[in-house]
Amino acid sequence: MYEPIRAKSVHTPADDADFPHRSREEELDIQLAGHLAALLAVTDELGLATTGDRIAEQVARLRGAPPARHAGRTAASPAALHRRAHALAGRALVVAASRADTAAAILAAQAMDAHTAALAAAPAPSLLGAR
Repeated sequence: MYEPIRAKSVHTPADDADFPHRSREEELDIQLAGHLAALLAVTDELGLATTGDRIAEQVARLRGAPPARHAGRTAASPAALHRRAHALAGRALVVAASRADTAAAILAAQAMDAHTAALAAAPAPSLLGAR
């Protein structure tokens, strides 16, 4: 009634030698380096050189090469940049904790605290002047 399948199934896994594999640790290193590099760009835009240098050291450790530093500026407000940096530091903290990287986790937690404090110290935007 049914004809037998003559071709190889598309659902058959490919040969392991056909493509490179990375370990979970390597994938987490790549992900953590990406989050820290994005945090570095925002940190540089905020003009926080000392913190930026510490983040750059961690990115260099994870990637094996020093990161490119952010040179440009955007029209984003400092509060928006602090919110963005806080979110990026939170992502880096989650990945650092997942891979048990104490140095990166401490750095990310300190960055989150610093950006939270900066947001708390910033004056709230006034809605009265916007008409």
